[in-house]
Amino acid sequence: MIFPAQLTDGVSRLPLSATSKTTRSSGEERPQAGPRLERHCSVRKTVEIVLDSWTFLVVREAFFGVRRFDKFQSRLGVPRQTLSSRLAMLVENGILFSRKGVVARGHEYLLTKKGKDLFSTMLSLMEFGDKWLTGGVPPPLTLIHKTCGHVCHPATVCSDCRAPVQAIEVNFRDGPGAGFSPFEIRHRFRRSSDPALLERVRPCSVARSLRIIGDRWSFLILREGWFGVRRFDEMMEKLGISSNILADRLSRLVEAGIFRKERYGSGERFEYRFTEMGRDLYKPMIVMMRWGDRWLSGGRSPLRLRHRRCGQDFEPLVVCSHCGDEIAAQDTAYRLTYEID
Repeated sequence: MIFPAQLTDGVSRLPLSATSKTTRSSGEERPQAGPRLERHCSVRKTVEIVLDSWTFLVVREAFFGVRRFDKFQSRLGVPRQTLSSRLAMLVENGILFSRKGVVARGHEYLLTKKGKDLFSTMLSLMEFGDKWLTGGVPPPLTLIHKTCGHVCHPATVCSDCRAPVQAIEVNFRDGPGAGFSPFEIRHRFRRSSDPALLERVRPCSVARSLRIIGDRWSFLILREGWFGVRRFDEMMEKLGISSNILADRLSRLVEAGIFRKERYGSGERFEYRFTEMGRDLYKPMIVMMRWGDRWLSGGRSPLRLRHRRCGQDFEPLVVCSHCGDEIAAQDTAYRLTYEID
């Protein structure tokens, strides 16, 4: 079954997360108390790895060619123990691998195939940040696609028809990995209290995009928005989040331009609907989903995407705006609009 797109705010609406089981008695279905469940979600699994600020900075610098512990530490100004824990986590999760240094003493940390595949996620976040978060000045990085030799801008497209992906043109249905599991908040690391941490050393459109997503609660709120949950009390019920944390995160997302508030009913009641900017955040979300499907869900995607424009199931691809080929990390060069030591 294909679920129809919800045209009022331009996103496809999904079945809501399960919160209880039901029993049938006298012709009626009654809720039965049970553990709160959530839909299997590859995006969440991806976010669990990349959303931590220090982890993101390490992965970003790895894409810029940094390999050695001392170079990561001097470039980022990260405490030694913090860097050790993030590198160990990335090795444990198969994003990096370590080897004895070829030139210098000590170990080098290099991206695995799994780690290199995160490049599409970085590019899709860059696409969003370059469009919405530069403050009217040129983006901090100009990407050059070595395959065609031209300056390019990342573009997220349908793998079947190669048309740009828009949230309003995508429907969902359950995939082979669909199902529900007990809801759990996993805290791997303490969240940094410094919102500017993500742009330490270098300005970065990807970092600015991740600051919009914010933290795991902000991500979960956004995810519920894609599932069609719009009201404060519904979000509290689905997420088990305290009212003060939910109010804070919604306020931030409204201030950032991702949600708009619309009054409903009588009194001070509001729905939170995606803005045009918020709908554009959908693209990096589904690119993260693709990576999670491939590497964290055993290839059994919880959701299938269908592109309404061409009528085909698809995967999101991040391609060169000039030649239309998919962009790989090894096929790119870049020019910076800033200086770095």
